[in-house]
Amino acid sequence: MAPDLKNPLKLLALDSDDLAVVSAHLQDAAVKVADMAYLPKEKRFAMLLDRFDWSAIAEGKVLRRRAGVHFERVESAHTRGLDLKQGQAALTLLAVEFAERNAPSGVISLYFSSGAAIQLEVECLEAALSDLGPEWPAEERPAHAED
Repeated sequence: MAPDLKNPLKLLALDSDDLAVVSAHLQDAAVKVADMAYLPKEKRFAMLLDRFDWSAIAEGKVLRRRAGVHFERVESAHTRGLDLKQGQAALTLLAVEFAERNAPSGVISLYFSSGAAIQLEVECLEAALSDLGPEWPAEERPAHAED
């Protein structure tokens, strides 16, 4: 099967509704600790990940795509339950949320499997998600326990 590079996903988030769409596309993305970086001088947090392509399910396909996501105007970054020395440790990104504190500033929270999280204190919400390459077959469709 030839890769579909005609329609790579490119999203920009400037408010909570936009970020909810980005979060939906990032749900169940696989990411390594080594592929995350906080760049304080640039006020940026960025990561590379292998996102699960939920939109391909409608076509009966189970795919992943390499993607990059970055958050701008980041004042600080804090981690919980994340060992930054374990660069090859793999995590699953579950959700991304924004909580406004003193408009337009707030906190972006990235929630991972095993209770790990990253909180980004931001001047305002400015994030972007872009597919970086072709799709490939995923080993399996992610499953979540029913509550």
